[in-house]
Amino acid sequence: MWANEEVVDFCRWLRGHNAGVDPECRVGFHGLDVYSLWESLREILVWLREREPGLVPAALAAYRCFEPYREDPQEYARATRFVPTSCENEVVDLLVALRATAEGPGPADTDPDARFAARQNAEVVAGAERYYRTMVAGGRQSWNVRDRHMDETLDRLLDHYGPGSKAVVWAHNTHVGDARATDMADAGEINIGQLARQRYGADQVVLVGFGTHHGAVVAGGAWGAPTELMAVPPAMTGTLEDVLHRSAPERALFVFPRADRPDVLTDELDHRAIGVVYHPERERLGNYVPTVLGDRYDAFCWFDATQGVRPLHTGRAREPETFPSGV
Repeated sequence: MWANEEVVDFCRWLRGHNAGVDPECRVGFHGLDVYSLWESLREILVWLREREPGLVPAALAAYRCFEPYREDPQEYARATRFVPTSCENEVVDLLVALRATAEGPGPADTDPDARFAARQNAEVVAGAERYYRTMVAGGRQSWNVRDRHMDETLDRLLDHYGPGSKAVVWAHNTHVGDARATDMADAGEINIGQLARQRYGADQVVLVGFGTHHGAVVAGGAWGAPTELMAVPPAMTGTLEDVLHRSAPERALFVFPRADRPDVLTDELDHRAIGVVYHPERERLGNYVPTVLGDRYDAFCWFDATQGVRPLHTGRAREPETFPSGV
C-alpha cells in the first residue's frame, strides 16, 4: 500500500508543501499498523542511547527477548503457542517507561516529534507482540488487536497535533467502512471506521469507500510474496459493483444523503474486497462482503475500470509499516 511510486510522488509533493508553511501548519505522514516490530525496537534503542540512556536496559531486555526468533514474527508467534514463554512482560516494561518519558516535560533540547515517535514505536512493539501472540491462537481477535491499535494511534496523533487537528486515514475498505454494516459484526470483528465513529461521533467522521468493476491491481499471492499486477475480473452479477457498472458514470463520487435514500444505500449487497493478498480466480468463493452501503460509508469513490499502482522495485505484499517519524 505504501511501497509504490504514487506514495513517493505524494511524499515529494508534501515535503514541498511543508517547506512553504510555518512549522505549526505542516502536515505529518504516519503509519498506523503493527508490522514493524524489529524496526521499531531499533529506532527506540537509537533514540534512548542519545536522549534517555537510563532507559536503555529496558529496551535491550525487550530486544534480546525477541532476538532468538531472527526477526520472524511467525516463529515468535509459534513459540508463544507451544512453549510457555513470551516477551509480553519485557514489552510492557518498555512501554510503561516510554509512556512516562513521552508524557513528561523532558529536556529543553528534546524534539517533541522525536519524543512522540519514540513513544509510538513502543506502542507498535506492544501492539505487534500482542497481535502475533493472538494470531497464532486463531479466531477473530488478532484482527481486533490490529484495528484497536490503529484507532489508538490515530487518537494519539490527533492529540499530538493539538486542538483542531484533522487526519486522513488511508486503508482498505474492510478497515475504513463501518464493520457494523457488514457481516464482520456477526463474526465479532470491529474496525477503525466503527471505532472512529464511536470515539468522535458520526458527525465528526467521514468514511469513504472505494469500488471498481474490473481492471487491474497490484497485490501478492501470499504474505511476503513479491507484488505483481493482477487482473480484476468483472464483478459478479447482482453485486454492488455490478449495479454501479450498469447505472453509474465511469467515474463518480457519491456523497450519501441522510434521508430519502435510494435502495442501493439501504439494501444489503455483496461488495468486493481486495486486499494485499488477492486471488482473482477465487472471486466466487468468498471475495465479497455483504454490505449496507449507506451505513458502511458516508461517501463512495467509484471507478468502473481501475489500474494498478506502480510498485517500487523492493515492493512486497504487506500492510503499511509504522514509520519512525513523520515525513
